[in-house]
Amino acid sequence: QVQLVESGGGLVQAGGSLRLSCEASGRAANTYPMGWFRRAPGKEREYVAAISPSGAVTCYADSVRGRFLISRDNPKNTVYLQIISLSLQDTAAYYCGQIRAGQTSCGRYSRATEYDYWGQGTQVTVSS
Repeated sequence: QVQLVESGGGLVQAGGSLRLSCEASGRAANTYPMGWFRRAPGKEREYVAAISPSGAVTCYADSVRGRFLISRDNPKNTVYLQIISLSLQDTAAYYCGQIRAGQTSCGRYSRATEYDYWGQGTQVTVSS
């Protein structure tokens, strides 16, 4: 059994920054690739970023590349998502997920069907 707990969301002004955390427990959590998705109000879930088990490979959606930075601290079983230059369009619930073991591939990491476990999400609200 795997549990994922996100934290770090909140209300922030446009142009600000946040760091989201996702702490994993169970099933050798630090040996799996991890990713982040988000869901904005009235929109479908959207892939954001992912990272390989070692952290050597990072992947980003084109819409966030350059503003989002994914990283992980395996001894702490934690994955981070640093967001800078927040805009109103970043308002969403952010979810981390554990990706099924397999080929290291950004394409695979971007597909929600490759995820076995999800956290409950953390809300990010950007104000003008």
